[in-house]
Amino acid sequence: MKVIICGAGQVGWQIARHLSGERNDVTVVDNNPELVRRAADTLDVQGISGFASYPDVLDRAGARDADMIIAATHSDEVNMVTCQVAHSVFGIRRKIARLRSQSYLDAIYADLYRRDHLPIDVVISPEREVAEAALQRLAAPATFETESFFDGKAQLLGINIEADCPVINTPLRQLTDLFSTLRAIVVGIRRDGRLFAPAAGDQIYEGDDCYVFCDTQDMARTLEIFGKKNAKQERVVIIGGGNVGLAVARALEQRTERVRVKVIERNRTCAERAADALDRTIVLNGDGLDAGILEEAGIANADAVLVVTDDDKTNLLAAVRAKELGCKMAICLTNDPTLVPLMAPLHIDAYINPRATTVSSILRHIRHGRVRGVYSLGDAEAEVIEAQVLGTSPIAGQKISDINFPEGVLVGGVVKNGKLVKPTGTTRIDEGDVIALFALTADVPEVERLLQVSIDFF
Repeated sequence: MKVIICGAGQVGWQIARHLSGERNDVTVVDNNPELVRRAADTLDVQGISGFASYPDVLDRAGARDADMIIAATHSDEVNMVTCQVAHSVFGIRRKIARLRSQSYLDAIYADLYRRDHLPIDVVISPEREVAEAALQRLAAPATFETESFFDGKAQLLGINIEADCPVINTPLRQLTDLFSTLRAIVVGIRRDGRLFAPAAGDQIYEGDDCYVFCDTQDMARTLEIFGKKNAKQERVVIIGGGNVGLAVARALEQRTERVRVKVIERNRTCAERAADALDRTIVLNGDGLDAGILEEAGIANADAVLVVTDDDKTNLLAAVRAKELGCKMAICLTNDPTLVPLMAPLHIDAYINPRATTVSSILRHIRHGRVRGVYSLGDAEAEVIEAQVLGTSPIAGQKISDINFPEGVLVGGVVKNGKLVKPTGTTRIDEGDVIALFALTADVPEVERLLQVSIDFF
C-alpha cells in the first residue's frame, strides 16, 4: 500500500516507522528539510521537502497513485487543506487528519468532515486521546499504564514490581497453579530497559515493569496478587488548565461518585476560561511549581496530582514537588521519551505519552481487515492488537499450542460468543473469535499474516 505522511515530527515519524517496517511504500512530507532528512536516513521511506498542502508537493510525493494520506503537521489548517487537496485534486480515497483546536472538534461541526466540501475520513484529536488516557490512569492508580480491550471486558495493566510483590521469583507457569481461577496473563516484561514477551519458565524480578492482560472483573485481584492496591481517588489536583486538563476536570465532574477537583493554571486568561467552563471545580490562577499555591490547593491531602502543562520539564518538577509536599500519587505528561527513565528515580507513579496515545489512535484507524484496535507500547516497541479471526486465517480451527507464533508474540485473551476466555495451550481459535495479541514491533507483519489481514481499508 502507498501512504503519504504529512508531518515528520514525533507522531509522523512513528507512523512512518510502523508502516515502512511492514513493507508499505511510505513517503514523508515536511517543510523542514532536517526532519525529512532524518526520516529518509533512519527509515525505509522517501522524503519530500515542502508544504504538505501544496498540490505540486503532493504530486512529487506520488499522490496520484496513493492509497492513503495522513495529515499530522503542527497546523490544523494545513492538515485540513491537505486532505481537501488530496481528495479534490488527486482522488486519494482514505484521508486522516490530526486536529487540535476545540473549535473544529465541537459538535456543531460534527458533520463537516462527512461532506465532500471538507472530506476527512478520520479526525484524530491528541488532546481528547490524552485526556482519556489520563482518566484511565486515575481509574487504576496502582498501574503506570492501562488500556481497555474487548469493549471494556479486559484491561492491559502496566505494573511496576516492587520488593513486596508476592509473586517475585515465581516462574510464570506456576501462577496458573497458584491462582487457578485468575483470568490474567503476563504478556510483556521490561527489564533493564528491554521489553520482551516472557516464556512460561521466566520469573518476575523486583524492578520489572510487567504488562498484564486481565479480565476487567479480576482487575482488583490481579493488582493485589502483584502487590498493589487500587485506592479510591476522591481528591484530585490538576496542574494545567488547557484542553487536556479541562477535559479531565469535566469528565470527573460528570462522575456519579463525588470527586473533589482543583485546577491550577498559570495563564490568567486560560484559568478564567476553565473557571467559566466548570461547575464544581475550583480553579486557582498560579504557578504549579509554587509550593504556596500547591498548599492552597490542598496537595498534602490529595489522592492524586495530574500534571498536564505543555512543558515536559515543568511537568516533571511539579510532579516531584507535589509528592514532596505529601500527595499520594503523581501522574505526569511527557512528550519526550528520553525523560521516561527518570520517572522511577523521581518517584513519579505514572506517565502519559501523548505521542504514543496519538500513534495508537491513528493505528486503530489504518489497520485493515478485522483489526478492531491497536495499542502501541513504550517507544513503539510493541503493540497489543485486537482482531476478529477470519475463516481464511491460518490460525482458525487450531489450538494455540499448535500455532507457530513468533517468540515475541503472546495471546492475551480470546472472546468466544461474547464471553472472555483465558487462553491456554489447549484453547482452540475459531472463526469469529476476537483475539488480543501482544506482539513486539518486529513481529507485527507475521501477526498480520497469521490473522490474514493486510492494511486494506476499502
